[in-house]
This record gives sequence, structure tokens and C-alpha cells, in this order.
Amino acid sequence: MRTNDFRKCLIFGAIFLTAFPFFADSSYKVEKGDTLFSISRKYQITVAELMAANNISESDVLKAGQKLVIPDADIGTAAALSTKSVQSNPEVKTVEYTVQKGDTLYRIARNNGLTVPELLAINNLDSSAVIKVGQKLNIKAAASPAAPSTASQTQTAAKSDDAAASVPDTRTYGVTFNADMNTKWPVANPKITQIKGKVSGVQLSAKENESVTCIHEGTVMYVGVYRGFGQVLFVQTKTGLIYAYTGLGSVKVKKGDYAVSGAELGTAGIDSITGKPQITFMVFQNGQPIDPAKAPRS
Repeated sequence: MRTNDFRKCLIFGAIFLTAFPFFADSSYKVEKGDTLFSISRKYQITVAELMAANNISESDVLKAGQKLVIPDADIGTAAALSTKSVQSNPEVKTVEYTVQKGDTLYRIARNNGLTVPELLAINNLDSSAVIKVGQKLNIKAAASPAAPSTASQTQTAAKSDDAAASVPDTRTYGVTFNADMNTKWPVANPKITQIKGKVSGVQLSAKENESVTCIHEGTVMYVGVYRGFGQVLFVQTKTGLIYAYTGLGSVKVKKGDYAVSGAELGTAGIDSITGKPQITFMVFQNGQPIDPAKAPRS
């Protein structure tokens, strides 16, 4: 590599780290004036994810110097933790696990091949649950018992999370097809591209600043910027389904609002990769994606 090219790489790297410092952190040390909300916004995750990863509640007071784990951004988990409750699955075979010092719901789930929503569901726990040492929890019978968390394990996991966060778009795209005129979508007559893999849903083409409308009534559970998805909002139906509208250019509702079917939620944003107006639309049940085309409309 030529000297000039090498210097350019060094300069670009310095700019990148300055602009996106949160991608390099393995943990976060609380500073004076910090709140769960401000930290979640810094790392572009939800408050619920931050609490689950650190076994804290909204009423806990953060202290300057306190270290927090920043979990991997997972929009399915974020959606599930934003609901009022997680539905149980009585068919799952489980074994008992005793909570150890340093455990969190996030850590126990990861160590036992579960997602946080799955762990909550098989224990009939609320999404805001805080666990205690000695508490008995159920984990999947096929999973190996979790070892107590240590500071080094926490840092290693957090480093891998940050590495994943800095990777470019790795979604797998499927076929593109025209919308069925009999199926209601958040934007009018979109071209629909399937998204597969860990992130599962559809990408919908749109017109510039086109209105994004609610396709199923429900309560707005979350509004904010989410890592890798831009402006996001979750609408929860009375049956517990979460409809995720992401990549919005603007949002016209706030958390706690009740959105009726057909109500304007915001406008379509410009995709940073394609440079075209579009949104990504997903539907979740207990953190697991379901086919948006088959999800109920109202």
C-alpha cells in the first residue's frame, strides 16, 4: 500500500471512531447525569433491553462509575420486551436453574441458547422482571446449565456485541413482487422484497415522504432510533402481536398513543444504502417473526 493511501486509511479510521464511539465500547461507565433513557439513546437500543442486560429496573438509581453491559441490538428482542407481557408456551420441556450472583436475564438466556423473550415466556415473567440470587428459573431441557457470569465473560460478550453492531447490512434478501391489491400495507401499492435470516420481514418501496399508515390498531409501545433500522416504532395489538415500522423519515405518534387502523404513523424515509424511499416492515409474536403478509389486518 502506498504511503498516501495508508495515511488516508488512518484518517478515515480516526473519523469513524470519533463519529461512532459506541461501536468500540465493550461496556459503558455511567457518568454524572446519565439515565437509562439517555444511555439507551446513545447506543440506539431500548431501555427494556438495557434493563434486562443489567438486571435493573426503571426505579433503580444509576451511580457515576457504575459499569453497564450494552447488549447486542436485536429488534425481535426489543419488540418483545416492549410489550406489556410475554405469552407463555406450556409445551416447552424445561429443567430448573438457580440464579447465581452476577446473573441477568440476558446472560442466562445467552448461556442456555435462548432469547430473552423465550426465557421470560417459559417462566411466565413480565418483560420488566428483575431476578434475584437463589431464584429458581426454568430453562429449556436441552440446554446446558448456565455458569455464573463473571466480569471477563461480560466484557467478552459485550465486545462481540459491539463487533456485530459495526458490521454492514447482512440481511438476506429474497424475491421482489408486487403487492396484492386485496392486502393492506403501510404504504400504497409497494413493491415487496422479502428479508430472511435473523431479521425477517419485508422491505416496502414507497414514494418520497409518503405517509406510513397503521394496518392494525394497537398501542404505540416504542418510538425512537434503533441501531441498524433508523427511526422505528412498535404498535402492540390486544392479542400481543407487535407491528414494527422501521426506516421512517418522520414519526407523528408518541409512546402510549392508541393508533387506529389507517391512522398516519409517520412518513417513509430514505434508505442509506439504496438512496431510495422505502421502509422495512416486520411483525413479531414473543420476539419471533411471523409472515407480514399473513399477519392480521384491522
